[in-house]
Amino acid sequence: MSAPRAAAVAPWVAAAAVLVLAGVSLLVGVAHVDVASLLTDPEAREVFLLSRVPRTAALLLSGSALAVAGLIMQHLARNRFVAPTTAGTIDAAGLGLLTATLLFAGASIMTKILIAMVFALAGTALFIAIIQRIQFKDVILVPLVGLLLGGVFSAIAEFFAYRNNLTQTLSVWMNGDFSGVIQGRYETLWFAGAVALIAYLFANRFTAAGMGRDFATSIGVNHRAWMAAGLAIAAMVTAVVVVTVGAIPFLGLIVPNIVTLMMGDNLRRVLPTTALAGAALVVLCDILGRWLIFPYEIAVGTIVGVVGSAIFLALIMRRGNAYATS
Repeated sequence: MSAPRAAAVAPWVAAAAVLVLAGVSLLVGVAHVDVASLLTDPEAREVFLLSRVPRTAALLLSGSALAVAGLIMQHLARNRFVAPTTAGTIDAAGLGLLTATLLFAGASIMTKILIAMVFALAGTALFIAIIQRIQFKDVILVPLVGLLLGGVFSAIAEFFAYRNNLTQTLSVWMNGDFSGVIQGRYETLWFAGAVALIAYLFANRFTAAGMGRDFATSIGVNHRAWMAAGLAIAAMVTAVVVVTVGAIPFLGLIVPNIVTLMMGDNLRRVLPTTALAGAALVVLCDILGRWLIFPYEIAVGTIVGVVGSAIFLALIMRRGNAYATS
């Protein structure tokens, strides 16, 4: 299939995949729920409305928002391998959540999200400051710096979690799991969805900011302000997802790369497809997690981490081969 045809078909394929997978997600689980039982069995309807619908909504919101956050970070950093996972954003958000738990044990979930967001934003800003001081910004070296920085944040969090008997809790936070999502325990993810929508509305500004300071200034775009806005969006999305359902690694890295390979670099054009593809991938991984060791579950973060790390290595090898033949 030619590139233009693939770019035209991709949004429709992603939308169809989301619809089909969401329908399957609503009917898969330990409790038997099907269309007939929804019409005749009150208990099945209760399970459907209180558990299946919120879980599927949480999967869609988390996947789409994290994919959009990764896409924005890649445009602003002008590096295909920059994402919440490879910029230390997720690990910084986890450290913020641990800090909120230790210092403000009775704080509301919104307070914890704000604290995690501040840490995520600070961690991402530190990453940007570090790579700006690197003289030779190799496309592979930059994300490796982010992974090392994330390792530092993770080590600090592990230290204080061990001192306060919270190591098991921290491990749960850093591995996305939707098994506990029910009505009343996922609604904060709508904030992440709203932030992703805001990113689409201002996609052209982020595109201009990603082209560099000189280009943005020449067309009247405040480069510093829109860079800060983009990082704030990525930090907000990451914080909301980590606090609500846990970290989902590599999602914001692999989905934008796959979509942009097919559709090009126009942010406004690829952003909806990126959101749909991210949602479809998370729902698919959740269905696999519920099916592989039924009636038990494998956390979504584990499956996405395995798939994402393999695709990440493939992307690195692909880029390395491109350099070798150039």
